[in-house]
Amino acid sequence: MKKNYVSNSQDSVRMFKSSFLENLSKVHWTVPLFIFIPVIGFCIYKNFENAIGILSFIELFALGLFVWTLVEYIMHRFVFHYAPADKPWAQRIHFIFHGVHHDYPSDAMRLVLPPSVSIPLAALFYFLFNAILPANDIWGFFPGFILGYLFYDITHYAIHHFNFKGNVWKKIKQHHMLHHYQDPDKGYGVSSPLWDKVFGSDFVKK
Repeated sequence: MKKNYVSNSQDSVRMFKSSFLENLSKVHWTVPLFIFIPVIGFCIYKNFENAIGILSFIELFALGLFVWTLVEYIMHRFVFHYAPADKPWAQRIHFIFHGVHHDYPSDAMRLVLPPSVSIPLAALFYFLFNAILPANDIWGFFPGFILGYLFYDITHYAIHHFNFKGNVWKKIKQHHMLHHYQDPDKGYGVSSPLWDKVFGSDFVKK
């Protein structure tokens, strides 16, 4: 495979002169669980407090999970990989948000989104979906969406640091490893290759 990285060390490379900003860019992989599992629990509580039935909740929850998979693909392909060569500021932003992960793919402290990014993004999506969905549907939809994000974040960490035995997990890992070590312009789905197949950005796997 072509070497599309700088180092496979688990150590972190320094990105900022400021120690405060540097610390904000790093996070242990368990931190998103402590932040967002209570959010999921609160949303579920609000759902049933508003007397939304169990079947409606399951439907909204499943819809939230599904929508997350599309958001994951769009964010990875069109936001994290946006790096026009003629714009140094865009190159710098790209490196901070995602380029550093491609240069140092095994960096143990930069495999999940830090709270400085994930919390504002979660708030943004909450207000967006709350404005779109009918009244109180957000309480069933949003916990599914957030669970999809958590699955993505933890799966991403596991892909880079764990060896899988199950065939499904092996295929998910292979898909992401090809994105890193063969062609970064394909394989944007991390937790699922679904949208790569739909939008023609999947690998031709033998």
